Amino acid sequence: MWCYSYVNKHGVSLNTTDPRNHTTESLINCSLLGYLDSPEYIQDNELHHAFQIKCWITQSICVKLLSNFSFNNNNNNPKLFPFPCNQQATTTKTTVTKQTQQLKLALKSFQYCAFTNAPLLRLRLRLNNRRLDKRFAYLRAESCHLNSLVSSKQFVKVQKQFYRDYSNVSLGVPLKSSDAPLLGDLCSRYRAILAHTSADIGTGSESGTGSKSSSCKLIHNCCTHRHQEKGKRGRNMEKGEAEFSRLPTNVVPTHYELVLQPDLIAFSFTGKTIVQIKVIEPTSRITLNALDITIDSAEFHYECEKLKSDCINYSKENETATLQFAEQIPAGTSGTLYMTFTGELNDKMKGFYRSKYFSASGDERYAGVTQFEATDARRCFPCWDEPAIKATFDITLVVPKDRVALSNMPVKKEDDLPGEMRRVRFDRTPVMSTYLVAVVVGEYDFVEAKSADGVIVRVFTPVGKKEQGQFALEVATKVLPYYKSYFNIAYPLPKMDLIAISDFSAGAMENWGLVTYRETFVLVDPKNTSLMRKQSIALTVGHEIAHQWFGNLVTMEWWTHLWLNEGYASFVEFLCVHHLFPEYDIWTQFVTDMYTRALELDSLKNSHPIEVPVGHPSEIDEIFDEISYNKGASVIRMLHDYIGEDDFRKGMHLYLTRHQYSNTCTEDLWEALQEASSKDVGAVMSSWTKYKGFPVVSVESEQKNDTQRVLRLTQSKFTADGSKADEDCLWVIPISVSTSRNPNQIAKTFLLDKASMEVVLDDVSADDWIKINPGTVGYYRTRYSTEMLHQLLPAVENMALPPLDRLGLIDDMFAMVQAGQANTVEVLQLVGSYRNETNYTVWTAITNSLANLHVLISHTSLMNDFNNFGRSLYEPVASRLGWEPRENENHLDTLLRSLVLTRLVSFRSADITEEARKRFRSHVNGTKPLPADLRSTCYKAVLQDGNEDIFQEMLTLYRSTDLHEEQDRISRALGSIGDVKLLRRVIDFAMSGEVRAQDSVFVIVAVAVNPKGRDMAWEFFKENSKKLLEQYQGGFLLTRLIKYLIENFASEEKAREVEEFFKTNQIPGCDRTVSQAVETIRLNAAWLERDLEKLTKYLKGE
Repeated sequence: MWCYSYVNKHGVSLNTTDPRNHTTESLINCSLLGYLDSPEYIQDNELHHAFQIKCWITQSICVKLLSNFSFNNNNNNPKLFPFPCNQQATTTKTTVTKQTQQLKLALKSFQYCAFTNAPLLRLRLRLNNRRLDKRFAYLRAESCHLNSLVSSKQFVKVQKQFYRDYSNVSLGVPLKSSDAPLLGDLCSRYRAILAHTSADIGTGSESGTGSKSSSCKLIHNCCTHRHQEKGKRGRNMEKGEAEFSRLPTNVVPTHYELVLQPDLIAFSFTGKTIVQIKVIEPTSRITLNALDITIDSAEFHYECEKLKSDCINYSKENETATLQFAEQIPAGTSGTLYMTFTGELNDKMKGFYRSKYFSASGDERYAGVTQFEATDARRCFPCWDEPAIKATFDITLVVPKDRVALSNMPVKKEDDLPGEMRRVRFDRTPVMSTYLVAVVVGEYDFVEAKSADGVIVRVFTPVGKKEQGQFALEVATKVLPYYKSYFNIAYPLPKMDLIAISDFSAGAMENWGLVTYRETFVLVDPKNTSLMRKQSIALTVGHEIAHQWFGNLVTMEWWTHLWLNEGYASFVEFLCVHHLFPEYDIWTQFVTDMYTRALELDSLKNSHPIEVPVGHPSEIDEIFDEISYNKGASVIRMLHDYIGEDDFRKGMHLYLTRHQYSNTCTEDLWEALQEASSKDVGAVMSSWTKYKGFPVVSVESEQKNDTQRVLRLTQSKFTADGSKADEDCLWVIPISVSTSRNPNQIAKTFLLDKASMEVVLDDVSADDWIKINPGTVGYYRTRYSTEMLHQLLPAVENMALPPLDRLGLIDDMFAMVQAGQANTVEVLQLVGSYRNETNYTVWTAITNSLANLHVLISHTSLMNDFNNFGRSLYEPVASRLGWEPRENENHLDTLLRSLVLTRLVSFRSADITEEARKRFRSHVNGTKPLPADLRSTCYKAVLQDGNEDIFQEMLTLYRSTDLHEEQDRISRALGSIGDVKLLRRVIDFAMSGEVRAQDSVFVIVAVAVNPKGRDMAWEFFKENSKKLLEQYQGGFLLTRLIKYLIENFASEEKAREVEEFFKTNQIPGCDRTVSQAVETIRLNAAWLERDLEKLTKYLKGE
């Protein structure tokens, strides 16, 4: 009888038999191959339930591979010997050797296929201990091409819904219908499904050199030329420090079974992994990633061998663990690595960590949460923690019965365990990178809906707040079908969960099927959430769901190509929100939110290219910055405009389908877009990703005749300090031009692919103005001749120039001032042309530029004079808008009111400040609650001259609310206090247990950007840098804190002080941030020295 022995975790052997008793008897005395082709087999399978078909199809295929073998489960030594029916076994030494090799291959194929549904049960085949028959060599050719069968990708790459119960299926050519009609039909039917879920995607033979070359394609195979930069990739190494290197490629994982059991009281966890791996090269050691966990045991099983690791060496520097084995594992081996491990549920908001929350009764409790991007899966379980080393995952959580347990996939099975515990098993994931694995264990409510394309969407919230998840749910259910239509690819998972996490360092994380968010980026309280926050939530939800395709389905090969993930998602989130909420005018806001912030950072000498070689994990957090996100999105937007919407969509579909479930580099994207558009995308775009910085296009014009104008354009690298660039760069720049004849239409487009060129515009008179880069789409700055600029000013005043062009003009002018290529007084005079401005985003650009100038003036005695200038600029807008929203007021006017009133509070407008204080008092007394959009304005008005009583009153307000957004508003407003002693207490409050670690940074930053608190905050940091480093582990929150703490100084003395401090006190992952901030300090000092005299005269009216 065909018999399986399942061995459970207690070592108990449980035998089960084929449930089809009336047909399995025929297996005893006849060829299995004959049975598979017999009418009884076919009929029996067709009559039985689909579950039985599912359980038998893969096993039966493997039976076919092992046809003519006899099996016996009574022998403790599992052996196999083949026999044709009614024939005696014979053997020779030569035949046995060859047959043994072939037998091993067949057994591997069986091992992959015969895999139990239960993660804790392991399948063993017990075979007769007899000698091999020489007829083994004559297995039927059409079914047993064994050398290619085990590794071929022609038939099965990965398993999806139909094959969830099995670990690795690796078959050869598709079964012929004539071999087994039912199996052939089923396999044909599910071939499309199978094509996208196996980690077993190697090609070629597993033996010899062929295995090595083909399997190596699984990892480190993208953009081979990038690895020529290996010498550059390591960190800036001190003398004697070893160069960082990525994981060796001699061992490749294909599937993980991961079991985790968190202890939410002791803040620890235990776990075990069962990893299917392929050995590419002979080795006696396996190196993988592990950090802050202890591997308690490791054992490798292959064929009939069991190798226990006799030594485990950890490298904290490289964040690896190396398992040493006494024997060498041969190349071509496929086996299973068993590991058990323990770790701490840390409080660093990375890896597997604890997140504090409070129950309805006020009890303090903790959830277990994961955050693995970029390189922190290794803090949770030992793994190959690189984005190109993809695998499938079967995840199991052992949790208290009263806790919610979530992971990437839907729950497959739940079992009650002793001691108020339960085991939750989840469906198999698609092939994916380790940084996308996610689990959450805690107490949550949820709201649920189904998208138009049939995906179950849930938003998990703190208990009692599920109504606050409704807005995000509505957005998510609309976003999924929009992206399905836009990419022409369906969302590949059956569910999409969004969950609000109390303690979360980033804004959100795109884990496949389980997106985690800060509470403020997903929860909407209709009475207490501002319109700006609601808009931000829509963008964030759109961003993270875009990653489900661009980042999860197709993943960058290495972190050098991070911008492929983040830049594209940052672009598409605006596409999505524009589609869902056209009233937001979101593309205009893109320029101030993304584009100008990227240009500001990218003009520094210490910027970096979009593609920046990175090695050690400490370097990776630094590139999660405005370059990867904002510049990446801006460059994609420029490319989208250059090739057109239709070709862009075609190219994206081609890119995603061609590389789904695999990894890419930038050139793969250019290739797909080039193929779709027939434009030389690679030639145009390569300079934008490989060079740091961007060009400035200088333009002069000459009227050729009554209807023609000659433009002379010159490109050069723009530098923030106006100096000549260190390197010669030549960009291929898509240039577009508009004129006063039709301001909203493009008059001419061309490529500026040389240092200078001339073009002729037709239908342009001498009085017409010309605008370069209409829509502010091109990623470059424009420097106009004086004559051209003066022609544009009337179009600014009467708003004939579209909003994006008015915005781009003022932003370019402020950049020229900082670079010393224009005078500050000139740009302030230009600002006067904007007094009639009504557009929110244009005012945002003006406000951002004046904020930079405010930093400089705070180092002088001109603050009162600058406040007078600011009041005269903003008060007319405030008078028009008033304090109360009008009936049917548009979205942007609501945002503009908040912006203008807040600026007037900062400019010390007596009337606005007094009104804000009255409204605050009514809010506190419960007479008239403040609208959420005006709370920050009123809080700052009260606090900037506040005393001890006001400080305590604000702390009481903070403690009385459980809405995270409101706590953020209050705690950050505390930074506007004018009393330095109280500001020091604000920092102490930020570091107390009352403020979450994720928020403390922003409270300290609020103090640091206040001129009264700038020096004190810097002294605090110097005294507490070690404590802060321990708290944030060198993550991006710490880099943000450092940036805002130091970049607002404006003297050479401070620049040297900062340099010396960080030279003495090394903080991993902050080198680039410090260099950029020090450069900004020196830019501020030079700007102030250059323009102070003229600025003083202008502001004082002399």
